[in-house]
Amino acid sequence: MFRRFSANFAVFSIFLDVVLVAVGLFFAGLIRVTVELPFIKQISEPVTIPLVLYLAFPGIWVGILLINSVYDGRRNFRVVDEFSALTISTLIAAVSMAGLIYLSYREISRFLFIIFIAITFIAMLTWRVLYRLAYRKNLFMRFPRRRVLILGKGSLGEKLLTQLQEQPDLSIGIIGFLDDDPLKREKDPDILGSLGDTRGVITENHVDDVIIALPRSAYARMNKVVSELHDMPVRVWVILDYFSLTLHRASVEDFAGLPMIDLRAPALSEYQRITKRIFDLVITGLALPFVLPATAIISLAIRLDTPGRIFLRQQRMGENGRVFGMIKFRTMVNDAEKLAHLVEKVDEHGRLIHKTEDDPRVTRTGKFLRRTSLDELPQLLNVIKGEMSLVGPRPEMPYLVEKYQPWQRKRFVVPQGMTGWWQIHGRSDKPMHLHTEDDLYYVQHYSIWLDLQILITTVWVVIKGKGAY
Repeated sequence: MFRRFSANFAVFSIFLDVVLVAVGLFFAGLIRVTVELPFIKQISEPVTIPLVLYLAFPGIWVGILLINSVYDGRRNFRVVDEFSALTISTLIAAVSMAGLIYLSYREISRFLFIIFIAITFIAMLTWRVLYRLAYRKNLFMRFPRRRVLILGKGSLGEKLLTQLQEQPDLSIGIIGFLDDDPLKREKDPDILGSLGDTRGVITENHVDDVIIALPRSAYARMNKVVSELHDMPVRVWVILDYFSLTLHRASVEDFAGLPMIDLRAPALSEYQRITKRIFDLVITGLALPFVLPATAIISLAIRLDTPGRIFLRQQRMGENGRVFGMIKFRTMVNDAEKLAHLVEKVDEHGRLIHKTEDDPRVTRTGKFLRRTSLDELPQLLNVIKGEMSLVGPRPEMPYLVEKYQPWQRKRFVVPQGMTGWWQIHGRSDKPMHLHTEDDLYYVQHYSIWLDLQILITTVWVVIKGKGAY
């Protein structure tokens, strides 16, 4: 069957991309002859592209798409994941093919090559966009959806249902639920019967997949159900009730030859991590020519204002709970830590508040630096060292982290940043115990485009100066 994420669809995608690469190369040759620009050498004769490139370029490009799992539907449910993987693969393919041309057919026009990359990438992107739109418009309903039966209508089953409904591209139809609780069966029409009715419901409704979403207390019952399905033509999936134990998300890994669940699987994939690191280094490198003169001026202002150090190194909690030394410009009087009792207080809910707008320890220069966030500039060194990122949850002081609730620690599953979702939605107006929800939003919705959006918004937030102290 030609389902959205089936093997047939993957083969179709590969074949179509191979054709698009070859067609893109052909049209690039035609366009090159007709282009008339002052900085492009004019040619009058048709461009002859070696036949070997019509074979090599599709192989290289599609091979890189395969390596980067662009055709793996299970890894590309979200459109942003698929398009990000396609973009990264295109950049790698472009560099690879440019190297091939340099070592072989150097007479190929550079402008022709750029046209070829642009045409092919846009074509690959376009057909994927059109297909997703057509799929969402139910134009492919003639291809049957996978019929899914969920065992268990508790919190785990409800969570599964919600997530499946948020993924319209999955081509899944929920047949209903089975649950042993008689009260639930009386009140909920979606529950088709008890777990003992599993075989009959599968046969009657032509179920393709059975998903077991039972609580840990019912695992003995799960074993019995699974043993009863061994001779039926269905796929059986099990959702383990580990959500209360995992830090962010879990994944199944092979460890010493045994499948095990990693309760602290990275929140970012390797590709996302690499992309984020490159983004940090490129933006930091572009900013340094402007930052270094500003650093010299700020250092002089701090020295003239009050005696003491120019830079301050504070112990902060980084990604995965690793402690590192975060660098800042000094904005308080010397030994400000010894005067912390002057500002720290406990709110009506027993939660610690450690920042106030009228902190007497802040110097005159420090007030300006904090209002403009210029005191954070030295943290670019932490970014270069890889201890921080430009964008991410704000690294917290270890003694404050000790007061965190377990759910708040999920903010440490990604690199901590100089700015983040919390900073552009309140900054210091929101104390520690109230901004964790914003940090978790960032963790759940991370993309390189979100990082770029946060950086741009941060500039305007800093200019406005609201909530910084």
